[in-house]
Amino acid sequence: MKILAIETSTEACSVALLDKDKCNEFHEIVPQKHTERLLPMLDELLTECKTDISEINYIAFGCGPGAFTGIRIACSAAQAISFSQDIPIIPISTLAGLAHGAAKKYNSSKIIPCIDARMQEVYWANYSFEANSGKVTLAGEEQVISPEATNISFNKGNNEIIAIGSGWLTYKELLTERHSKYKIIQSEIEYPHAKDIAEIAKIKIADGNVKQAEDALPTYLRNKVTHQKRG
Repeated sequence: MKILAIETSTEACSVALLDKDKCNEFHEIVPQKHTERLLPMLDELLTECKTDISEINYIAFGCGPGAFTGIRIACSAAQAISFSQDIPIIPISTLAGLAHGAAKKYNSSKIIPCIDARMQEVYWANYSFEANSGKVTLAGEEQVISPEATNISFNKGNNEIIAIGSGWLTYKELLTERHSKYKIIQSEIEYPHAKDIAEIAKIKIADGNVKQAEDALPTYLRNKVTHQKRG
């Protein structure tokens, strides 16, 4: 089974190919150049993996929240591949992707992904990691919110929290002070990776949680353009 993944919802442009248990990824920080870089990166990735687009079984993409244009780029590209190859599509929350990456790196059960949403707001969520299943699970809902209004909702177990994403870097002092009762471990990971989108997609495929291209929608959060909970 081959899963192609795209993630362009932040300053990073990232593509990955998961083939069974092997994952190859190209990841670049290219602010406002995703349109220029995405297709060449996909070509380079498939060439390196010696894979033709017709061999792809599933396409996954980071559906947001994040930058409006970036989310649309990933969604449009994924839908185009889904239509052209007649394959299922799996939208994956960008915040869930960050949480998955942190869970793997730190082997922690409590993760707070936070992306700088500009305009003095952040995209924020509470995720827990289940080691046995390899799943990250959303507690509550994903939000676009001011840093001063953020909340951590974990009530059981130790108070160690993995903080991941650009929002924690932009508002580090404010967020650390607000949540000072927790032991916050700051991850150096700033942006989401397509490899994590692909790995979450693999779990969703096993659960039968896939969509057709026309049903794969972005998650914007801001201004309630659309708001769907993603796992």
